[in-house]
Amino acid sequence: MSAPSQPAAALPVRSIAFLAAAAFASAANLRISDSLLPQVAAEFNVGAGTASVIVTSYTVAYGAMQVVHGPIGDRLGKYRVACLTTFMAALATLACAAAPDLLSLAAARLLTAAASCAVIPLSFAWIGDVVPFAQRQPVLSSFISGQIAGMILGQASGGLLGDWLGWRAVFLVLAAVHLLAGLALLARMRADPTTRQGGVAGASLSPLGVLRQFAFMLRRPWVAAVVGTVGLEGLLFFGAFAYVGHALHRRFDLSFTLVGAALGTYGAGGIVYSLTARRMLARWGASGLTRRGGALMALGFASLALSPNLALAVLGIGVAGLGFYMMHNTLQANGTQMAPEQRGAGIALFAATMFIGQSLGVALAAPVVDRWGEAPIFLAAAGGLLPLSLYFSALLARQHGRAHSNS
Repeated sequence: MSAPSQPAAALPVRSIAFLAAAAFASAANLRISDSLLPQVAAEFNVGAGTASVIVTSYTVAYGAMQVVHGPIGDRLGKYRVACLTTFMAALATLACAAAPDLLSLAAARLLTAAASCAVIPLSFAWIGDVVPFAQRQPVLSSFISGQIAGMILGQASGGLLGDWLGWRAVFLVLAAVHLLAGLALLARMRADPTTRQGGVAGASLSPLGVLRQFAFMLRRPWVAAVVGTVGLEGLLFFGAFAYVGHALHRRFDLSFTLVGAALGTYGAGGIVYSLTARRMLARWGASGLTRRGGALMALGFASLALSPNLALAVLGIGVAGLGFYMMHNTLQANGTQMAPEQRGAGIALFAATMFIGQSLGVALAAPVVDRWGEAPIFLAAAGGLLPLSLYFSALLARQHGRAHSNS
């Protein structure tokens, strides 16, 4: 599907920057519980497996509620709903800090995820509304720097602040970050008219109506191709990446602190992409960027599978992270354009499919890892991601050709 022509306009840089701040808080909240599990388990006198309910409840709600917020954003306005859910996430995170027992904490984490999960996909959808398609991927690559930084700092600072101040204080700090981001978004809504765009009057909020919207979108070949590709990408990449930490600990006898630091190179690869995306896009285009991203992911996972050297394995994590964002950000840019008349619902479908693929990949890999170790999974990811990138690159080239022939 070719992008509709849009007049050149000044980009709403500040409004996007404040969305990036809200995305930082959302991504940090997604990863914050990982490093707090030992402290939570100790306080409530349970095992780490039992305490992990605070991670599970968050993850399930985060994935499931995205399909709800997309149509709500289409109906009520995407920036408005992102602002509201940021404030809701602040309140729910505050409830985490005050939880008297593990069950209450798990419930508060579930509520936090139900609100926080709206911010990033609705931000993508709003950017899709206000930024012309020709400029969109470089803008999105800058926006995701907030998300990546939140993911890295959420995992790292959770442990550090938890050791220093205790896990309850970590949630207090994170609630304050959400609150400040919400206030910034509210201020931009008063200053920038594009943030107050009304919703789509005909957007359905009933469960049956939403399912019909998704079914209608998936009848379009380009939508099915983008959604199918991102689902397979999630299955292959995260189905393997979930076991990288375990592989480093088992093969190289790393402490869990050093494992966390090594995994941070994945986010560093994302930051490198964010800083260089404009130049790479100008040189290679979206199709070439996708092919090279697939090659880097394959190289990274092959290194993790075969390298006997810790330094090369850690370098492989960073290379795989860079390659992932090269391909995934291209998918995100096209995801914002696959259903422009109901962009919120379209991005919700995109994000939910990614989450389902990721969850399915981890589950399918588990018995293989238990029986044969991580190397077969890493090699399977390398062997699957490269042809997947070549497939989507070819589709992009075909779409680009059609767009030029129709212009």
